[in-house]
Amino acid sequence: QVQLVESGGGLVQPGGSLRLSCAASGSIASIVVMGWYRQAPGKQRELVADDTSGGGTNYADSVKGRFTISRDNAKNTVSLKMNNLKPEDTAVYYCKSVIRVVGGLNVMPYWGKGTLVTVLS
Repeated sequence: QVQLVESGGGLVQPGGSLRLSCAASGSIASIVVMGWYRQAPGKQRELVADDTSGGGTNYADSVKGRFTISRDNAKNTVSLKMNNLKPEDTAVYYCKSVIRVVGGLNVMPYWGKGTLVTVLS
């Protein structure tokens, strides 16, 4: 059993900053990917940024230069620092991790429950 718990969402003015954090816990053998997705009202869930072990980071074009993902492998955490927020960044942000559990042969995706980020317009 694996749990992902996000924190750090909230309400912010345009141009403001927020930091999201996500902690993975449970019977974790290894984590391949940790990242963030978001889903705005009426839209599909989309990748914001992710960090792949040995593969570097990946960002959506819309957040490049404004958002920074950072991962702490020792603590099984991932953070997303969001600067210069825009109203179009308003969404529920989900933490996603691809994990191999203890005793497991395959990797599986796990999702957090999401945290709401609202940028006033």
